[in-house]
Amino acid sequence: MTKIIAEFNQAGGVAKSTLTQNLGYHLSRRNHRVLLVDMDPQATLTTFMGLVPRELEKTIYDAVVEEQPLPIHEGINGMDLAPTNIALSLAESQLANADMREFRLHEALEPIKNNYDYILIDCPPSLGILSYISLVASNYILVPIETHFKSLEGSSELLKTVARVKSKINRDLLVAGFVPTKYDSRNSHDTRALGTIQETLSQVGKVFPPVPRSTAFTDASEKRIPLAMHAPKHPAVNVFEELAGGIESM
Repeated sequence: MTKIIAEFNQAGGVAKSTLTQNLGYHLSRRNHRVLLVDMDPQATLTTFMGLVPRELEKTIYDAVVEEQPLPIHEGINGMDLAPTNIALSLAESQLANADMREFRLHEALEPIKNNYDYILIDCPPSLGILSYISLVASNYILVPIETHFKSLEGSSELLKTVARVKSKINRDLLVAGFVPTKYDSRNSHDTRALGTIQETLSQVGKVFPPVPRSTAFTDASEKRIPLAMHAPKHPAVNVFEELAGGIESM
């Protein structure tokens, strides 16, 4: 069965797009068919994958708002991509009174989902309709969380949103786990925050090993490639490989 996983945190700057791209790449290296779906109007994932958002004729907007077939760009570093651009920001208001709006992404994915083993959805940093329809379409939620104490403050609202979706409209939604990001082991604050994340959130789901803070991610994104292609011996490559193994074994 296809596993549809929403990478979701209402906070910005927690490396959701980086996580989505690199996890997808490591799953593809394990011979899985992977589709990435960019649901963030900022289009960071679309850019990381080498496309120019403003030049796209069709995006995820056309699928969820206009109910057209999902536009898919195939074979980008072993993965497929349903891209986006700023037009998706209009969807919040345009879907407000739309029929069956909660199921728009679910319906867009339905005709093609069996073509893939994993569909990874990069959600926007908000608790709005775009995130909501992403959670409705998903089997699992994977939460990137920055190793900073302020990040924990927002986790309760995030989990309330997940619980609301699970109780009302998607009873099969499960928490795949939490991925601490931007971790610097030399920083005592990061070390304390990581310990608190592990202690607090392990009661809700698995806490995966932390993704280290590194300029190598910036360098890789500038080249529009995953980290493992840019710096195969970087320590974070092993972290993503372990994460992919954990997702694979769910």
